[in-house]
Amino acid sequence: MRRGGIPIKKNADDAYVGVEAVIDKDLTSSVLASDIGAALLVILTAVPQVYLNYGTREQRALGAVTIDEIEALAAQGHFPPGSMGPKIEAVIHFLKHGGRRALITNPESLPQGIEGRAGTHVVGRI
Repeated sequence: MRRGGIPIKKNADDAYVGVEAVIDKDLTSSVLASDIGAALLVILTAVPQVYLNYGTREQRALGAVTIDEIEALAAQGHFPPGSMGPKIEAVIHFLKHGGRRALITNPESLPQGIEGRAGTHVVGRI
């Protein structure tokens, strides 16, 4: 099942009309990257990498993880919907639809992230 697209509904005249909606930019980017056959998805955010227990004394940065690891962490509730959740969902979608690697980082760390020296890297099943 595909998600995304332009939000529409049928009106009283049985014609399609657009409706106001929020379109998630991360998932949209993931779908587009999958559709064009991209090997790498980069998601830029406000922090240099993904963290477990973000904002607590137990905060821990994630460097490189597999899709299986990130799915397990998501299932444990580490990535809430109003925070890193949509980015993680987009990465999982991308990797399950042909992508090889995803990078989550901030703009300042992007050059080092592309080289594998910064950010959180998620790879498909190995």
